[in-house]
Amino acid sequence: MTAPASGAAAEPLDVVVVGGGQAGLAAAWHLSRHGLRHRVLEAAGQLGQSWRSRWDSLRLFTPAEHDALPGLPFPAPAGSYPGKDAVADYLKSYAATSDLPVELDARVTGLRRTEAGFEVSTGGRTVTARQVIVATGPFQTPYVPPVAAGLDGSVTQLHSSDYRSPGELPDGPVLVVGGGNSGFQIAAELAQTRPVELSVGSAYPALPQRFLGRDLSWWLTRLRLVRVTAGSRLGRRVQARGESLISTGRRRLERGGVRFLPRLVDAAGRTVRFADGSSREVDVVVWATGYRADHSWLDVPGVIRDGRVVHSRGVTDVTGLYVLGLSWQHTRGSALLGFVADDAAHVAGRVAARAAALRRDRDTAAVRN
Repeated sequence: MTAPASGAAAEPLDVVVVGGGQAGLAAAWHLSRHGLRHRVLEAAGQLGQSWRSRWDSLRLFTPAEHDALPGLPFPAPAGSYPGKDAVADYLKSYAATSDLPVELDARVTGLRRTEAGFEVSTGGRTVTARQVIVATGPFQTPYVPPVAAGLDGSVTQLHSSDYRSPGELPDGPVLVVGGGNSGFQIAAELAQTRPVELSVGSAYPALPQRFLGRDLSWWLTRLRLVRVTAGSRLGRRVQARGESLISTGRRRLERGGVRFLPRLVDAAGRTVRFADGSSREVDVVVWATGYRADHSWLDVPGVIRDGRVVHSRGVTDVTGLYVLGLSWQHTRGSALLGFVADDAAHVAGRVAARAAALRRDRDTAAVRN
């Protein structure tokens, strides 16, 4: 880990990586091998904090042999499914083992372009760099739909990002809102101890954890489905179908006692109303309604369009600015722990090529002067 710099550096870094999650660390590993002067700025006080803050029973869908970042195998038996704390520990160990230049408690509050490259604002100071990789990932700001504001203060409400375990919720029935993997998993866990209803707006395809004696990841890897590109015909079809549910399909939840309800459309007092016109009173609501990107700190024109970063496999139209770790950035596995390395290698290669060109330009200018 690096110590914080005091003020702006006299000589700009080759690269600043914003975000010390799996994407940022994979990028740093490749940048180190290219010999580039770089620094990873991580907002949290410890690596893996975003994993540690998830619910207690969370485990990866992919077995340990598919969960490694470049240069260090995941320290768990093949065929096992690491929990959230094991992933957080791995990220911390990964940075230490690879001696990556990570700065903690360095939340980036601004990024702007300059003639020499970029200025990155963090903690009341500025770090300068010739290039920047934004590796903040797809899960930034928890999203709770506006209808939640209509519920009475006596109703316990929390987003799935704040859910830890059933014991932390008041006794009694729970309404879980959201039909993705988080909503299904939390509903399944809660249903072991209390009545649970799950409000689902869209039906997602369900995939088994194991098929014909093999883990799903084995099939996806062997068939190269995890590396299906976003722009291919199959990739577009898969994206249009939406998120796939792994191992916790609707039938399994119904067998566990979960009652399914239509999409929630309104809330007032203690009453919620659904798309089919039905309604009921609630005491506890868990909003498993996903996340939204937060690019408010990214003050670089031409990068954000309709709320999304415009890029081609992580390379933006702004020279020297890159993104990494987004869902479907290039393939189905772009945002996954064990598969982000491919995109990291590509982006780091583009960064290194431009750094070499900049060095040649500086050397030529020095000779002329």
